[in-house]
Amino acid sequence: MTDLVLFWHRRDLRLADNVGLAAARQLSPKVVGLFCLDPEILGRDDLAPARVAYLIGCLQELQRAYAQRQSQLFVLHGKPEKAIPAFAAALNARSVFWNQDVEPDARQRDLAVTAALQSHGIRVETFWDQILHAPEDIQTGSGSPYTVYTPFWKNWSRRPKAEPLPTPEGIEELTDAEKDAAQSAGAIDLPSAQDLGFVWENPLVLEPGETAARTKLKDFCDRAIFDYGNQRNFPAVDGTSGLSAAFRFGTLGMREVWATTVAAEHQCRSDEAYDSIRSWRQELAWREFYQHVMYFFPELADGPYRSPWQNFPWDNDPQHFQAWCEGRTGYPIVDAAMRQLNQTGWMHNRCRMIVASFLTKDLIINWQWGEKYFMQHLIDGDLSSNNGGWQWSASSGMDPKPLRIFNPATQAQKFDPEAEYIRRWVPELRSVDTEYLMTGKIPKSDCEAFDYPLPIVDHQERQRQFKARLQALKRG
Repeated sequence: MTDLVLFWHRRDLRLADNVGLAAARQLSPKVVGLFCLDPEILGRDDLAPARVAYLIGCLQELQRAYAQRQSQLFVLHGKPEKAIPAFAAALNARSVFWNQDVEPDARQRDLAVTAALQSHGIRVETFWDQILHAPEDIQTGSGSPYTVYTPFWKNWSRRPKAEPLPTPEGIEELTDAEKDAAQSAGAIDLPSAQDLGFVWENPLVLEPGETAARTKLKDFCDRAIFDYGNQRNFPAVDGTSGLSAAFRFGTLGMREVWATTVAAEHQCRSDEAYDSIRSWRQELAWREFYQHVMYFFPELADGPYRSPWQNFPWDNDPQHFQAWCEGRTGYPIVDAAMRQLNQTGWMHNRCRMIVASFLTKDLIINWQWGEKYFMQHLIDGDLSSNNGGWQWSASSGMDPKPLRIFNPATQAQKFDPEAEYIRRWVPELRSVDTEYLMTGKIPKSDCEAFDYPLPIVDHQERQRQFKARLQALKRG
């Protein structure tokens, strides 16, 4: 009788280029997929409806992909450390495979699931899949983890990258008795996002699933990647890959992503095109850098990396925070970005830096308030990247140049020079002169006429206040 292997999907919602799944199929032709809806995660107060809607869409496609190969993706609803061992035991599974995660809570959960499975005599095998290099493989000469991006990139970029893995084929179908056992052991029909209490009625910025992600990757690497270096910072331009949600949920394998950039290199016709591909690879490395530091420094999930920031005297004005959340600060580029987030569940990366700087350096509000708000709304919300980005903006994180303050007017003039992005997301200002939209100095009469707020703070004054507080804190 063929041994049954369960593969527990988490952040790898695909069949192709899946390290753990490929290993499971190599061990046995009878492989069954499993996804566990954890009520503890679903009950968190920082779970975005758009993210849940995207997740459910990915699972729907994954179920169809398994069915096409005479296998199944079973769905459970319960605490993984209880539901998964009970399910595996009921099916007489000999092994449970999964891909590792860097997040502190996920690692604790996995230890509990491992112990429970092993108590049933069930083998556990885990793998690194969502990153190109395991955390232990990219370290300094002294064997320490990197805390600065640039040397991390130099080490990471020169390492050879693994080739993509094939989609598992030749999978054996479960017997009727095994299917009945799965139902008796808690397998449920895949619920909708609304069934789980999450309502997202707007279109998703990226179609869920492996097929759509692969198509978008190909389209990006066929065209836009060659001009990425010039276009990536302009929010009115479709110059980025738009794949952040696919990376978050693993509908693309990172080995396939890298291999696609290698293929794009062979099509380069200029040094500028090569540089653009390198720029996008650097963004992939930033993502991996943040995952590595979250793995080695799990305390980042709960607070700042730099100790002085533990006691920074934030204002934390609730009214200012609410204005920021709603896109009603009186700074057009900030308000456009926040409205894009609220309406689509996504925000351009340049704008993420602008609004984060504004919240922490102009409104002088704790970066963790913004970090949580992003997680409550982003379709691509990811602890490592979100936390890393916010700590970078707040100057509390791993960064050799800890103090950066973005001037909203300068950012608008440089990256939205015709105010296309501002007019798209702040439509009440469409008729206002571009010069006013760039500087943020919209006449009071126009603000009153279009029901748009005057600036809630003065950038120059708040910049001085922020720097003074930081210097006082450093002096003790």
